Amino acid sequence: MRVGMAAGLSFQRGNHRHRVVLGKDTRLSGYMIENAMVSGLCAAGMDVFLLGPIPTPAVAMLVRSLRADIGVMISASHNPYYDNGIKLFGPDGYKLSDEIEERIEGMLDKDIELALADSDGLGRAKRVDGVHDRYIEFAKRTLPRSMSLSGLRIVVDCANGAAYKVAPEALWELGAEVVAINVEPNGFNINKECGSTHPAGLQKKVHEVRADIGIALDGDADRVVIVDENGAIVDGDQIMALIAESWHQSGRLAGGGVVSTVMSNLGLERFLGDMNLQLHRTKVGDRYVVEHMRAHGLNVGGEQSGHIVLSDFSTTGDGLVSALQVLACIKRQNRPVSELSKKFAPVPQLLKNVHISGGKPLEEALVKAAIEDGRHRLGQAGRLVIRPSGTEPLIRVMAEGDDQQLVEAVVNDIVEVISETRSAA
Repeated sequence: MRVGMAAGLSFQRGNHRHRVVLGKDTRLSGYMIENAMVSGLCAAGMDVFLLGPIPTPAVAMLVRSLRADIGVMISASHNPYYDNGIKLFGPDGYKLSDEIEERIEGMLDKDIELALADSDGLGRAKRVDGVHDRYIEFAKRTLPRSMSLSGLRIVVDCANGAAYKVAPEALWELGAEVVAINVEPNGFNINKECGSTHPAGLQKKVHEVRADIGIALDGDADRVVIVDENGAIVDGDQIMALIAESWHQSGRLAGGGVVSTVMSNLGLERFLGDMNLQLHRTKVGDRYVVEHMRAHGLNVGGEQSGHIVLSDFSTTGDGLVSALQVLACIKRQNRPVSELSKKFAPVPQLLKNVHISGGKPLEEALVKAAIEDGRHRLGQAGRLVIRPSGTEPLIRVMAEGDDQQLVEAVVNDIVEVISETRSAA
């Protein structure tokens, strides 16, 4: 409720009736947080348009479409049902900057009640009909009007999440034969052994129904993983490579490159380099990818995990729109996904997570020494990325290089030192 108050007060501009669009995914706690947010936003004088379960990119789109002052998405994305979170979008449809988020967080501990609306200035809340249809039409318009998906058999895994209605409907309206799985949310089963983080069920279904392609979304549908007709997984790096190559050949790719994070495979960087394109790397998080894209005029970016940002269409990662661009490549070239999607051979890469219960192990001298030693051993032909998770109590240790045995040894040695430091603490 206090987040709603603070966010509502932060986006009061002018003397018009201020409005908020508020969506959520399908996890049980969404009901509770939604009502609390509505109370806070109305107390700040904001009218709230309740969208119900809907993808995160749809909220970003509807902020602009409905001329709202702020957008709210209640979701913990790919996390289990018992986690939840709040994503905020500005009136331009972009996620808020660190600076604005910190300002809102700083208001939570102050006497913000003193700045709330008077009795006659309180906001109203209402359910909005037709928002699913708006988003479906928006997604369909990202393809050429003449393009049909007829002849394609598609399995779509909606992770029992926010896209369980819109994704199958959009694909069907575009002419595809659609097999939809994990479209029965019950509040507890979002992302549970399904979706982009658990694609085994999708792989099995693609094989079972002899589909041309499988599409796996996560709980709030801002990321996507593709499965080819043989059941092989196509990650975000390969999706970016496919779209970047296609757009580069058609003259659509802007800025002479692609934006991704430090986690993207070295193979993607080399693949783009062969086309005289540059890979710009940012911190982990699609928000940082988008900020770099905006600052440097690029229109393709994303993360290995499947957040793909195509700024010609959207202000944030959009799993469905990204999948449609892959499908467009399939239709144009009339080739199977397995041939189109293997744009580069990934450099051996290993990621391991170390659970931590507190403290700052990355500041320990022994850990710093182990990391420095790992960088030295990998040399110029490899990369080492060590970072705390943004959503879980984990330290992520990732290394890559042409020598797989060396990569494994470096990661295991660093993980061991962090684990020992954690145990000693």
